[in-house]
Amino acid sequence: MIIVLSKKRKIENIRKKYPGAYILDITSTSPYQYGQLLSPFYPHKNIPIPGDSRGMTAFSVEGIWQGLKVFENAGIDVESFRKETMAGIKRTVKRYGRPIGHQYGVYSDVLLDYVQAKRLIYAQAYKYVLDNVPKVKEILAKIRKQAELTDIILLDYNINPDNRIAAKPLSHAELVKMYIEGRYPTAEEDFRPLPADQLD
Repeated sequence: MIIVLSKKRKIENIRKKYPGAYILDITSTSPYQYGQLLSPFYPHKNIPIPGDSRGMTAFSVEGIWQGLKVFENAGIDVESFRKETMAGIKRTVKRYGRPIGHQYGVYSDVLLDYVQAKRLIYAQAYKYVLDNVPKVKEILAKIRKQAELTDIILLDYNINPDNRIAAKPLSHAELVKMYIEGRYPTAEEDFRPLPADQLD
């Protein structure tokens, strides 16, 4: 079984609750490179930018997400697509003002809201990485195989079960879990916000 937990939880408490589980940190600050490879911040290169981008690519999924973000005081940032490290990618509200949406591609005039952007930009770009990067595919195969033998704990900063809590960021660990389980979200209904009575 694959379980997604917050990286903020103490490892000793996780081990106590899930004895014998294999714990894998898949954030950009993972102590292992094979964990970092699953981070949306990792610069895999040659990731197609969704929408009307005319063949343009980016180094990382997070670079695409941040680069296509539109603020009150700033449009898209093509420099974000070429960030080669996992640091300094995010743009701040303090500097650029309130985010007003995501442009659906480098050359598009369509502005997506947060839920639309998560589906059409973030999830699409991340799926490309899961589908096409050889080292990532190797790691996924190992996780899939190990999950048949024992519990696998994937650690992430964001926890958003099934990614349907609209106000929260997507959890890439949840996307990994759903991808391995053959239910990766792509359709509009997969991102339809949960009713208020189902929220924590």
